[in-house]
Amino acid sequence: MAIRTLFVTRLYEAMIDNPALIEELEDSVRMLAAEDRAGQGWSKAHGYRGYTSYASLNDLPARDPVIADLVKLLNGHVRRFAEESHLDLGRRLRLDSLWVNLMKPGATHSGHIHPHSVISGTFYVCVPPGSGGLKLEDPRLPLMMAAPPRTPDAPEDSRSFVYAEPKPGMVLLWESWLRHEVPPSTAKGDRISISFNYS
Repeated sequence: MAIRTLFVTRLYEAMIDNPALIEELEDSVRMLAAEDRAGQGWSKAHGYRGYTSYASLNDLPARDPVIADLVKLLNGHVRRFAEESHLDLGRRLRLDSLWVNLMKPGATHSGHIHPHSVISGTFYVCVPPGSGGLKLEDPRLPLMMAAPPRTPDAPEDSRSFVYAEPKPGMVLLWESWLRHEVPPSTAKGDRISISFNYS
């Protein structure tokens, strides 16, 4: 008898050990949250508890040198992940979009994918206790119909949902079709991250 594991879904995890960069990024995100009125308005109109530049600023690496420094580091991680995922690109992926997130206690982000991108990811700046992880969904889930649930001791590659536990300085990357969400935060402080797409 043989059982083979097919159709791997990869999650890339790495640390950027640069406390000064993380501190500068926190300052930048907090400044944007205080000054970006369009982003504040969009966040309020869409029930986002906190602030996101998702719909207001599309030039953050050009606008802020510390974010440009982060992008230089992310480029290498994305290149390595694409290689390890055996993506036949024929070209180097480029940053398509980048936005900052400052989530207040109780904030959540419902399940979604990132259409028109190849690799998506998040860099974590502040992750106070209780912030919650990144919840990743088995892409086969909508097709499982009458499949029974998995046992509590099922290995990670057999679960319907996997939770990645972020910490400051962590980079998580995944292919953009992978559905993911941020469960409600029970933290007492702000959860700050920078999300991005490469295409």
